[in-house]
Amino acid sequence: MRSTVYTEWTKLRTVPSSAWLLIGTVVSTVALGSLITASVNTDFCPSPVECFEDTPKLSLTGVYLGQLTVVVLAVLAMTNEYGTRMIQTTLSLAPRRYRVLSAKAIVVTAVVLVAATVGVLGSLLVGRLILPRNGFTPLHGYPPLSLGDGPTLRAAAGTVLYFGLIALLSLGVGAIVRDTAGAITTVVSLLYVLPIVAQFVPDPDVRKFLLEYAPMSAGLTIQVTVGVDLLPMRPWAGIGVLACWASAAMIAGFALFRYRDA
Repeated sequence: MRSTVYTEWTKLRTVPSSAWLLIGTVVSTVALGSLITASVNTDFCPSPVECFEDTPKLSLTGVYLGQLTVVVLAVLAMTNEYGTRMIQTTLSLAPRRYRVLSAKAIVVTAVVLVAATVGVLGSLLVGRLILPRNGFTPLHGYPPLSLGDGPTLRAAAGTVLYFGLIALLSLGVGAIVRDTAGAITTVVSLLYVLPIVAQFVPDPDVRKFLLEYAPMSAGLTIQVTVGVDLLPMRPWAGIGVLACWASAAMIAGFALFRYRDA
């Protein structure tokens, strides 16, 4: 297994797009989070203490953009070999297919978690610098962002985990679809289109179910630190829902990868 993991790591790091996508994950996460954080201030609230802004979640909103590069990276890790027909060479050298897909999952998830950690820490640092200038000060009930604060730590760690689960979901879909454009479209639809479509479902119970259990809306409840008791599901339960999506994709991917012709 170790040699298979090393082989997959070699493949990933020697593809130029991998490094750029990981850099893009960090940059886009920090940049979008910075822009959105800078655009929010206390001027439009009745008073600064009545803004009730969730500052950790605000600082981490860059995940909405950063996850796109993670989707592309994870999908390409699987579908690139089908596009170049290198998958036949890979399977001739490592005929135990479950090891190949497991190795891909380990490598992709590991590099994504590293990039996500840098992006999340960078977002919180920028938020810590910007928020006081916009009126979010300790005097108004907004302490500086710190990982020493339990809810902020949970939001930060959960966001890193969210990125890792998105990578596994995307890799699984890549193994199912085996086509780069088709797999990316499928994952992006699950993340962004499903919540939009759910808004137009006439049955309120079905609409509520779809909105609560869509992978992105469920997973990102982990970022909420204000009004947690009002959420339809607890933050870690939301991450659990996303983990179920990722697990389902990987299980289906393993089954098809094992029994389908290369």
